[in-house]
Amino acid sequence: MSVETVKLTGKPVVEHLRANIKTRIAKLKDRNIVPTIRIIRVGNKEDDVFYERSILKNCLLLGIEGRVKELPKNVSMEELISTIEDTNDDDNIHGIMMFRPLPGHLNQKEILEKITPKKDIDGMTPMNLEKIFEGDDTGFSPCTPKAVIEMLKHYDIPLQGTNVVVAGRSLVVGKPLVMLLLNENATVTICHSKTKNMNSITSNADIVVAAIGKAKFMNEKYFTGSSIVIDVGVNDDGNGKICGDVDYDNTFGRVKALTPPTGGIGTITTTILLEQAVKACEMMVSGLSEV
Repeated sequence: MSVETVKLTGKPVVEHLRANIKTRIAKLKDRNIVPTIRIIRVGNKEDDVFYERSILKNCLLLGIEGRVKELPKNVSMEELISTIEDTNDDDNIHGIMMFRPLPGHLNQKEILEKITPKKDIDGMTPMNLEKIFEGDDTGFSPCTPKAVIEMLKHYDIPLQGTNVVVAGRSLVVGKPLVMLLLNENATVTICHSKTKNMNSITSNADIVVAAIGKAKFMNEKYFTGSSIVIDVGVNDDGNGKICGDVDYDNTFGRVKALTPPTGGIGTITTTILLEQAVKACEMMVSGLSEV
């Protein structure tokens, strides 16, 4: 049975966030302070370079200074850690964003621990992840989970008491998103690749977040006409096109609301990163003014 599906696009969410960011940046510039981030990129992977250009474009649009530190793919642990520590110590840089995953010869866990939490605008240091679990909003959340929350709030989709299923348990999306949803008083179930009869669980949820990491993995059988579906997946459909974890074409028209595979959550993520850069700058300036 077909239903009228609401297409949850990211553009209006981004516009709302940008308006707030620009107001805050204007106040900082009145004090001759320009929020500044450093992007640390190891190697020259095509998707990293593409995302980097998107970040820099948005920096220019909002009035944030973006700097890039490119390191060779074979960079040593010592050199990468030295770069991070130099950035930590530079008071003129307020946020650090480092592309992951790193090449296999680098110990990613050890390297992430070297980033000072107050500049970790990507929300991946142990301390910032711990703050999510504690419900402490002084830290920085991973950008994609926070983008999901912003999307739901913008479209006035209630979370308190709502049954939400998160399909995916990664440390980048699934686990932190569960905690953010719990902080909004949602009732959360987490599914993963080993979950039995996943469709029977997701079809009983009010909201389903697809973060399983498999192209078009979830079809209309996973949902009902009252499902609100947020797809955070970014996959190659095998024909060189981007697709999500949800089979969009076969699901649209069968659920209450659905994000598109492009123009959805992904468009919000970069703006969240830069909003957190502004927050980091504000916190650093506040801390310096109190000394």
